[in-house]
Amino acid sequence: MAESLIVSPQRTTDTDAGRLVITPESAGWEYVGFERVLLKPGERLDRPTGDNEICLVLLAGKADVATEHATWPNIGSRMNVFEQTPPYSVYVPPQDEFGVTALTELQLAICSAPGKGSFPARVIAPEHVGVETRGTGSMERFIHNILPEQAEAESLLVVEVFTPGGHWSSYPPHKHDRDALPDESLLEETYYYQINPPHGFAVQRVYTDDESLNETLVVKHDQAVLVPRGYHPVSAPPGYDAYYLNVMAGPRRTWKFHVETQHEWLMPKPRRMD
Repeated sequence: MAESLIVSPQRTTDTDAGRLVITPESAGWEYVGFERVLLKPGERLDRPTGDNEICLVLLAGKADVATEHATWPNIGSRMNVFEQTPPYSVYVPPQDEFGVTALTELQLAICSAPGKGSFPARVIAPEHVGVETRGTGSMERFIHNILPEQAEAESLLVVEVFTPGGHWSSYPPHKHDRDALPDESLLEETYYYQINPPHGFAVQRVYTDDESLNETLVVKHDQAVLVPRGYHPVSAPPGYDAYYLNVMAGPRRTWKFHVETQHEWLMPKPRRMD
């Protein structure tokens, strides 16, 4: 099972970085799709959105991006994810199309989930990305909320997380695999990783209460992890910072999670107002 939860780029040659592709069919679920594409300067990617809404995240590099009705020339704010500045992203609705022309070496994430077309295409500039620090001590990590539930979208939730070496994230262990609002929402999730330095690794557990799913994964640079259900904490070993881009979607677009009961004591306590 562990190997099937890790998705690696499909390379055609030893020097080819390959495409990393996750579809609902390949993952065995209903909602989330993810793709990591590398483009060289001058290369162009054109694609219809079909029945999906899309969030294009410019992980690193600059590009011209266009949809059927709008154009955003020369966008891109970082050349490496570990600059830890918010990225440029573009939201594209269903029944539209997008074209991306690389102006530099470009790392592009294509996040997808079903949509109905309620919202127009728009650019999500760095200043529109919510930045927060979550956790304390060795649980501290840094968050960029690219497409949070407060933003206009129909299915997609997109966030990136920076975990310093020696720290834990997605921690305390939590899950969101039941459609049981207001307590918990059912959300499929992918984790796309980059590691600094890239010869390092991260460790992620994916497990359920009954341990019918119980895996400990060693994740390398430029790999992705599928989280179909269960708890899914992450550890970045000392000396190696971990970046991951989360894509979530489910039948209802809200993030309500359940913390594993035996670890609830690690959650921050509400501040008392005297």
